[in-house]
Amino acid sequence: MNPTRADLLRYRVLANVVGVLLVVLILIGVPLKYAHAIWPAVLPVGSNGQAIGEAITTYLGIAHGWLYMGFLFTAFLLGRRARWEMPFLLVTLASGTVPLLSFWSEHRATQRVRRDYPDLA
Repeated sequence: MNPTRADLLRYRVLANVVGVLLVVLILIGVPLKYAHAIWPAVLPVGSNGQAIGEAITTYLGIAHGWLYMGFLFTAFLLGRRARWEMPFLLVTLASGTVPLLSFWSEHRATQRVRRDYPDLA
């Protein structure tokens, strides 16, 4: 069974959403939450910044986890339908755990699907 436009679109949307959430979580939420340990004078314990960091890590962390499961499912389906080799599929699946890597992996997978199935371009 060949991949469909809907398969590719679902994969691309989830890859980008998961990537954005992970970047915000790691580059904004975590530093705000734990900055008091490094710079207590700048961001003291119990400050608004720390509370915002706590909220970001809690809520975006949960959202990222659930959406990552959807990403894994859609990427696996796309990979099986597009007949990707196992190493390519595994790198694509793991890319949602590394900030900024999911964007590169999404671009690489989209280019490959469009190359192998020109009717989806």
